[in-house]
Amino acid sequence: MTRKYFGTDGIRGRVGEPPITPEFVLRLGFAAGEVLARRRSGHDRPAVLIGKDTRVSGYMLEAALEAGFAAAGVDVMLCGPTPTPAVAYLTRALRLSAGIVISASHNPYPDNGIKFFSADGGKLPDAVELEIEAALERALACRSSAELGKARRIDDAAGRYIEFCKSTFPNALDLKGLRIVVDCAHGAAYHVAPHVFHELGADVTAVGDEPNGFNINDEVGATHPQALAAAIRAHRADLGIALDGDGDRVLMADASGRTYDGDQLLYVIASRRARRGGLAGVVGTLMTNLALERALGALGVGFARAKGGDRYVLEQLLARGWDLGGENSGHIICLDQHTTGDGIVSALQVLAAMREAGRSLGEVAGTLALFPQKLVNVKVARGFDWERDGAIRAAREAAQGRLGARGRLLLRPSGTEPVLRVMVEGEDGALVDALATELAGVVERAAAAA
Repeated sequence: MTRKYFGTDGIRGRVGEPPITPEFVLRLGFAAGEVLARRRSGHDRPAVLIGKDTRVSGYMLEAALEAGFAAAGVDVMLCGPTPTPAVAYLTRALRLSAGIVISASHNPYPDNGIKFFSADGGKLPDAVELEIEAALERALACRSSAELGKARRIDDAAGRYIEFCKSTFPNALDLKGLRIVVDCAHGAAYHVAPHVFHELGADVTAVGDEPNGFNINDEVGATHPQALAAAIRAHRADLGIALDGDGDRVLMADASGRTYDGDQLLYVIASRRARRGGLAGVVGTLMTNLALERALGALGVGFARAKGGDRYVLEQLLARGWDLGGENSGHIICLDQHTTGDGIVSALQVLAAMREAGRSLGEVAGTLALFPQKLVNVKVARGFDWERDGAIRAAREAAQGRLGARGRLLLRPSGTEPVLRVMVEGEDGALVDALATELAGVVERAAAAA
C-alpha cells in the first residue's frame, strides 16, 4: 500500500492546508485510536501521550487530536510544550500505548505536523502507519458515553525528562567551570535544556528561550548557527549548543564561534567509544560526509549508509545490532542511551568526550576535516519524476565523471519539503561548487518544463 499521508517523519505541512487542518487531525486521532484499541493487549483502555512544540497552531491541533482519541475510547495525557525525544522517553516510562508529537521540527511557525512513537519509544512501525491510513478512509464515529476516553495533564513531564537527560552523563564527570550558551530555538526545549546543563555544573546562558508562538526557529537554533556564534562571543563562553524547534537535533560551536555539524559531533562520540572498545560500527546517511566514513575506517570502525531520515538510520542500527548513528543535520542516535535522536543527550555525549580527554570542543571536533560539500535545494512539483529526465541523467553522469574517485554526488527528494536536494562533495572545493551549481540549474530548468 502506498503512503498517502505519512512521510519520513510523520505527517507535515502548512497549517490550514490539507492535511494539517482541524478536521483531518480530528479524524487522524480517531483513526489512530481505533488502531491502538484493536492492537492493545489485555483489557486495559489504551492511553497515549501528546506533546507539542511552541507553535501557536499547537493549541488547535492538540485539541483536535485529544477529541479524536477520546471519541475512539483512548485516554489522553497532555504534557504541553515538550521536546520530541522527551515524548519518546515518557511514553516508554509511563507504559503507554503510543506517544504523539505536534511539531514541524526545524520548519518555520506556519508549518506543523504530527509524528508518532510506539509503546517502546521508537518510531511507529510502517505497518501501523499504513493501518492508520486505511482507518482514515472510514467515516468518523464515536464510542458510547461510557466508553469515551478521558484526558489529564502530566505536570511533571519536564522534570522527569531533565532527570533522564542527566542520567545519560557519566556520574564521575561534571561540567563545572564551563561557560555554555544554549540556544533553544524558541522551541520545545526552552524550559528544559538550560536546566540540564546547569544542574550538571555549567554556567549557562540561555538564548532563544522566549517562545511566543510565532518565533520558533526564527533566526535562532540549529538551522541558524550565526545566532549561537554571536552569543558565544558576546558572553565569552567556552562553547555553545544549538537545538532545533523540537529538540531532536543539535549542532555545537567552540569559543571562537566555529560550528560543528552532526558528522563532526558523531565522530567525537564514535572516537570516544572506539577508544573504550566495543564500537562495531556507525550508521550514517547518503548525505554523510565522505571524510567521516574514511576517518571511521582509520579507527577500525564499520560504516553503513542509510537513506536520509532518522527512521532509516534507526532501521539500519537495529538490523546490524549497532548503537550509534546519525545525520549531518545533527540528528544523532545513541541507542544505548535513548530510543530516538535527542539533541540534549547527544550534546552530553560530546561533553563527556571533552571532559574525559581534558580538551576543548575545538580540539576534539576539529580533528575531522570535512570534505567541501555543497547542497542546493531546488523547488520542484510534488511527484516530479526527475529520475526519468534525460537532461538530468546526462548532467549527473558528466558531473560524476569529473569528480571521479575524489568525490561523490547525490540527488534525492526531501521527505518533508517539495524540493529535490542536489549534493556534491569532494576534495576540490571549487569543482564541488561549480558542479553543484551546474547540476542544480539543470534540475531547475527540467522542473520548470515538466
